[in-house]
Amino acid sequence: MSAEVFVDSNVLYYANTESNDPRHTLARQQVERLWDTPGRAAVSVQVLQELHVNLVRKAGLSPQQSAQRVGHYLVWRVIDNDRVLLTAAFEVQTRWQLSFWDSLIVAAAQRSGAAVLWSADMADGQQFGTVRIVNPLR
Repeated sequence: MSAEVFVDSNVLYYANTESNDPRHTLARQQVERLWDTPGRAAVSVQVLQELHVNLVRKAGLSPQQSAQRVGHYLVWRVIDNDRVLLTAAFEVQTRWQLSFWDSLIVAAAQRSGAAVLWSADMADGQQFGTVRIVNPLR
């Protein structure tokens, strides 16, 4: 079963942290909508790892607090990092000249079947094969 939206770690970080920056409120609102329909959203192990690291390093959560928060997303479709995804990421990186880490995100979004990849870091509207980047914080 394909997901509708693949969510990058930066969007989840904004959704899980507090700030006067309006992107945090907007991210929370957008992510909350994804919980309405089971199977609608996907993430990857890489996304959840990045979220955890940033919640601990930047947001000051304890590892236990972060693990609990990140663990909620395990009910979404989670794309595992494996040798097939690694190979796909190499192909994405070569074809579109992305950073390796962004290539892994795009390859995971492609594997999830999502047509849309929510990211605040990649170019809004850019198309990578069947996946289009949308910045949900604009």
